[in-house]
Amino acid sequence: MSEETQVPERPATFREVFTEGEFRSVYLAVVLTWAGDYIAKAAITMLVFQQTNSVALSAAAFATSYLPWLLGGPLLTTLADRYPYRTVMVVCDLARMPLFLVLALVDLPVGVLLGLLFVSTLAAAPSQASRSAMVPLILRGDRLVVGLSLFSSSSQASQIGGYVAGSSIALYSPRLALLINAVMFGLSALIIWTGVRHRPPAPRETPNHLLRDTAAGFRLVFGTPTLRAIAILIFSSMLFAIVPEGLAAAWASDLAEKQGDHPELIQALIMASVPTGSVMGALLVGRVIRPARRQALIRPFAVLAPLALVPALLSPSPVIVALLAAVAGFAVTGLIPVTNALFVQALPDGYRARAFGVMNTGMQAIQGTAVLITGVLAERFPLHRVVGLWSVAGVLLMLLLAARWPQPDRFTAAIARAREARPTGTETSATPTGKHPLTGPPGPRPPSSEAGIGAV
Repeated sequence: MSEETQVPERPATFREVFTEGEFRSVYLAVVLTWAGDYIAKAAITMLVFQQTNSVALSAAAFATSYLPWLLGGPLLTTLADRYPYRTVMVVCDLARMPLFLVLALVDLPVGVLLGLLFVSTLAAAPSQASRSAMVPLILRGDRLVVGLSLFSSSSQASQIGGYVAGSSIALYSPRLALLINAVMFGLSALIIWTGVRHRPPAPRETPNHLLRDTAAGFRLVFGTPTLRAIAILIFSSMLFAIVPEGLAAAWASDLAEKQGDHPELIQALIMASVPTGSVMGALLVGRVIRPARRQALIRPFAVLAPLALVPALLSPSPVIVALLAAVAGFAVTGLIPVTNALFVQALPDGYRARAFGVMNTGMQAIQGTAVLITGVLAERFPLHRVVGLWSVAGVLLMLLLAARWPQPDRFTAAIARAREARPTGTETSATPTGKHPLTGPPGPRPPSSEAGIGAV
């Protein structure tokens, strides 16, 4: 049994993960851009709500950073299979830097501001796909699981600091928050270029059309039963934990009117609560729970994510709202590293960047859609009831998905098939023409490569 599929007796340590110099560079660069983006997101959300006094528009401002994945994400992430990962990441960072400089230095109407934010997010798709394809080339075995947990917890920690800092900075100068984000992208590009070695793109026997390659990624994810089960579970869980963050500005305004508190402080509390719980969930799963127990907790965590927000129906205080949101974040992030590792190992070489594009596009689109729908509903109905009833529906959905979750032996078999489909002897071998690498029916011929992570 290889290191990828063998279940170790103990989790890998953070020290073991950080011994890899390339991982340290990728980690630092990604955390910098995350922090800058969350600072900008909090500032823009507050700015739009202050200018328009509209819950729907403030929710749209928050959702704008998610929706580009729906339109351009699958196509753009396919580029990560065609060019060197390091080059794609650097180019995307350098493309986003001037966009945020314009947002910071030019006084723009709300519509133009959201349009530029939309364009900047398009560059995030190939950048994240390249990073995700690169990480498993650096980390192996349980180090990969711990590395993914570290990325997940650091993402949430960046949200905490970014949302708090962004909400605070926006009170004085939203432009400063946007300028900080531009600087972060420049630093990230420099770190990746100097700290990560060049790797050639995946070898390709014949050039395929971008749309054809993109469609192959969708067929793989949704045509393979185990991958499809993971995708549906993750997409469904994203419908709920994101809602308190997306509606934080409006929810904070409602709570401040009732209790006489400062709305900006309540907004920061709510927006920081989900990532706070997420940090705890990622660290618990990655460093405390034994690898053999992780899969058994997927279904309980999946149900807990929406269940935690059902008490919003009782219109609780800001502190209770924050606690409920933290539990939801804990549950979602508790299941992600485990399902992520299963997804990665069950993918054949040459497909992982595209499969990542499918997953991340779905996640971003689902979160943006959830925020938009609940934001529109909150224009007509009490916000706390919208969140509570939305979560009740989520409990029913997650119970259904948990009942249909595949048994562990099916994931073991899927991972074994993916390993058999990988090239042997040379890096340029491929699976036989006309055979799908996992399921067997006729399908696209996968190019062979050293690929990387293809999930959330």
